[in-house]
Amino acid sequence: MKSRNLIIAIVVLAGLAGTLYWSNRHQPNGTTEASAPTSPKILSLKEDDITKIALKKKDAPEVVLTKDGAGKWQITAPQQLPAEQASVSPILSTLSSLSSDRLVEEKAGNLSQYGLAEPALEADVTEKNNQSQKLLLGDSTPTGNAVYAKLDGDPRIFTVFAYTKTGLDKNVNDLRDKRLLTVDPEKISKVELTSKKQTVEFGRSKDGWQIVKPQPARADSFKVDELVRTLTDARMDLSSTDDSKKLAASFASATPLARAKITDSSGTQELDVRKNKDDYYAKSSAVQGVYKVPNNVGTGLDKGFDDFRNRKLFDFGFNDPNKIEIHDGAKSYLFTRNGSDWWNATGQKMDPSGMSSLLENVRNLSADKFPDKGFANPDLSVAVTSDDGKKTEKISLSKSGDNYIAKRENEPSLYEVSSKTVDDLTKSAADLKPAVPPKK
Repeated sequence: MKSRNLIIAIVVLAGLAGTLYWSNRHQPNGTTEASAPTSPKILSLKEDDITKIALKKKDAPEVVLTKDGAGKWQITAPQQLPAEQASVSPILSTLSSLSSDRLVEEKAGNLSQYGLAEPALEADVTEKNNQSQKLLLGDSTPTGNAVYAKLDGDPRIFTVFAYTKTGLDKNVNDLRDKRLLTVDPEKISKVELTSKKQTVEFGRSKDGWQIVKPQPARADSFKVDELVRTLTDARMDLSSTDDSKKLAASFASATPLARAKITDSSGTQELDVRKNKDDYYAKSSAVQGVYKVPNNVGTGLDKGFDDFRNRKLFDFGFNDPNKIEIHDGAKSYLFTRNGSDWWNATGQKMDPSGMSSLLENVRNLSADKFPDKGFANPDLSVAVTSDDGKKTEKISLSKSGDNYIAKRENEPSLYEVSSKTVDDLTKSAADLKPAVPPKK
């Protein structure tokens, strides 16, 4: 009985092995491979030599990409549009070096069984010597993880991985440059923002951003950089099914939110953003048409003068300064740094922990508001020397009600600072002690 069961098991196993072998080698409509599966190269081109790519799908207009004299890709059909270079790059990579998953037939007789008589997708590649290659992609394989492919004029049939087809299956909206402003972020010299609140103009120098209008003021460079990123990263939302006429009508009836002008070495571009209920629409001088934009574009531009002002009273940042001088009524403090150590006016080395607390409180001097008046006779002054002695900043503080009004030397702006912030500073200066000498 045991021998009989063993024989039956062997026969079943042999049958399964034969079925698997036949399945691996058998192709559509009974065709078989002439040899064991291989993965030959289908296309091997130099990316730099490719000058034109035409993508054609069933029941869709052909999309043609052409490289201009400057090496930039443009969409030339079905309409003239600048292309997003980062979107073209993967297509170039795929078409310049395409390997098959495996060879199906050396010489195909019936292309229809592979979906290649009327391909689902064609990619026509032209090189600078005007030679061209056309890749045809047909049906998916039974497993769905590959598609049938061949080169026009080549009798062989291959399979390529399904992601090859996905990577080439692009339309105009997938490939067009979706930026609303095409300026070079590194070369921007001026930004002007007009919102419902007011117009603010920023100028850029080697030292960073400054506010030029409505009045000269120190800018928070991080906030201005964030504004610049909002503008230069603004993209068209092409997911909307609305046609161009409906978008233009929505823009015309929307409430004006902000208008930005941004200038680089090539000139000035303008972006007009409006809001209609929960949607934001934009019109740019750099591209034709009206487009929906993400909400963060609208909220990022809905700002005014005070939103971009530098609230910190000192600019020395996180680098330790070289000298701090404080005058608090009849009390005066002078601390200088040598290496990592701080010393007082009488040459005593200061306690590192107490000195760190004082530095932190100087850094924390920051405005809660920007008043127009309220500064009188100063009750307190603080001077900080930094940048290896090259830069000195001085502020004066005057008591005003429950808080203080501060003024930086040689600047018209006023800053309202909380009493607690000032009290923390004066207390840390008064409490600072010399360092405890090391035990012998």
